[in-house]
Amino acid sequence: MAQKIATREAYGNALAEFGGDSRIVVLDSDLSKSTKTDTFKKVFPERFVNVGIAEGNMMSIAAGIATTGKVVFASSFAMFAALRACEQVRNSICYPKLNVKIGASHAGLTVGEDGASHQAIEDIAIMRAIPNMIVINPSDAVTMRAAVKAAIEINGPVYLRLGRLPVDVIYDEDVKFEVGKGIQLVDGKDVTIIATGLMVGLALEAAHMLLEEGISARVVDMHTIKPIDKDIILKAAKETGAIVTAEEHNVLGGLGGAVAEAVTELCPVPVKRVGVQDVFGKSGKPQLLLEKYGLTSAKIVEAVKSAISMKK
Repeated sequence: MAQKIATREAYGNALAEFGGDSRIVVLDSDLSKSTKTDTFKKVFPERFVNVGIAEGNMMSIAAGIATTGKVVFASSFAMFAALRACEQVRNSICYPKLNVKIGASHAGLTVGEDGASHQAIEDIAIMRAIPNMIVINPSDAVTMRAAVKAAIEINGPVYLRLGRLPVDVIYDEDVKFEVGKGIQLVDGKDVTIIATGLMVGLALEAAHMLLEEGISARVVDMHTIKPIDKDIILKAAKETGAIVTAEEHNVLGGLGGAVAEAVTELCPVPVKRVGVQDVFGKSGKPQLLLEKYGLTSAKIVEAVKSAISMKK
């Protein structure tokens, strides 16, 4: 059985691992045990600040500290980091292009019992619409570690999307991770499934199910939503003629929107989007919520067949 690790866990471990860099400062809005920044706090308490339940203020503080040459990680739940603090993220961090990294945990439906008020299904859309912001949504612990390392090396704002739910480790430690470049996990000729975050594992399951029915599906992990990898999308459109996207996010404005924008500009082919269908979530067990809202390998298979039927 594959090892399961939540990407928020990997985020906290990576901060502690790379925290020997004295430029790194970590801020949290009274959620360090949940965001796992407490792992950094235990090792480098002098460079950790709990700002309290004041997410907008945290972003402004992060911006101020970044002007002194520090690399600042500001962490909270995605709902608060991307939505409650959106104005400060836009005007205090992105407009002056300051070196702040936002660790947004508990994203998507799999927050579970916390319900609709805490289930951020709009955060990717909001963050990718802000100029100067890079948006990364890793699919497992290995790529989350790589994303934190890459974010430290980038000079400018980065939004890192973290999950609460433990997910399968997909990659070996030597994976080549490059911001802005998708990773092809499976080759295929009939259709391409482009997935992000925890949906990558489900996309791999779907590809296996499709192969048993004689359908060859390519699978791409699009860990970076912005800048989107237009080259891998164009190649998929030309070579497979149909695309299905899969994300734990509203189908409006997230990965599906970004891929559809690229496809219409570069090489129009059918695109079907698997995700939350523009509705709010409910309180419930994570797996049951994924099933209720159609974020399953079976739904990906269904979307693939629909996309293939639309090919000219």
